[in-house]
Amino acid sequence: MAYQTFQQEYWQMPVVTRMYTTACVVTTLSVQLELITPFQLYFNPELIFKRYQVIALFVNLVFLGQAFTIMLVYIWSRRNRYVRMNFFGLLTFKAPLLPWVLFGFSLVLGNSVTVDLIGITVGHAYYFLEDVFPQQHGGFRTLKTPGFLKALFDGPLEDPNYQPLPEEDRPGGFHWGEGQRVGAEQDQEN
Repeated sequence: MAYQTFQQEYWQMPVVTRMYTTACVVTTLSVQLELITPFQLYFNPELIFKRYQVIALFVNLVFLGQAFTIMLVYIWSRRNRYVRMNFFGLLTFKAPLLPWVLFGFSLVLGNSVTVDLIGITVGHAYYFLEDVFPQQHGGFRTLKTPGFLKALFDGPLEDPNYQPLPEEDRPGGFHWGEGQRVGAEQDQEN
């Protein structure tokens, strides 16, 4: 039963989220099972186009997964501003504060907060350019999804010439709502 619920939830995720989640689980298992080493997954500016990762070079980061995750958390939290969150049963707050709560938690644990700050900064830039600026007077969308990603993930385009069959010509089904109310005969007799 729990497996079916998990499977249903997994397939209901958006395609990109499902792919990212799967990639995280597969790479984590691969490292834990020692099929690959973390050093095969690190950021190497010579192997990746530098224009896509300017920030990582400046702060000397070689693993960008945590910053990417914080960026996704930031965007989700801004788009779901009225969702109430609970952090370990200690703090109750609204979703926009989640990245900052995670930042504070990293700080308390003594972890480097540079990665969190990069994720929050990139997330804020994306949120502003995608959700805020286009809604402003004179605003426009500056970020455009590449055509190959649209072709890969968008559903098929709707045919403007498509005309569904009239209801009476559709095969099968029932004529719902055309019956009588249960007990209607008794009401008429009384």
